[in-house]
Amino acid sequence: MERQTRQRQAIRDVIARSQGPMSPREVLSRASEQVAGLGMATIYRTLKSMLEAGEVVQVEVPGGAPRYELSGKQHHHHFHCRACGCMYEIDGCPGDMVPMLPPGFVLESHTLTLNGVCAACVRVDRAPKR
Repeated sequence: MERQTRQRQAIRDVIARSQGPMSPREVLSRASEQVAGLGMATIYRTLKSMLEAGEVVQVEVPGGAPRYELSGKQHHHHFHCRACGCMYEIDGCPGDMVPMLPPGFVLESHTLTLNGVCAACVRVDRAPKR
């Protein structure tokens, strides 16, 4: 059983409140508001421990660093903003993937990440230039 430290609780709280998977740097930025003196080594060590304990899951971003979200969530997918790098959870699923498989293949699970530009970045991009 892992000891529940202030640092670990702050990291867990930050991930729980997030709208999507977080990078270690994002976790550090937000958790530092709750616990002064946090460093990247503590973030990585705690995320590794939480991953091993099954508290968080790793979300892979092609060409990017892994991100983390709480485990046990209902099946969902993600949207990755190519402008700001943020990831957002998307509810729902396109449906049965089995018909897309070549004959003889067995589907065990799937993940889906949509890539594009989030609403906040679209607004900034369309803002009048001075």
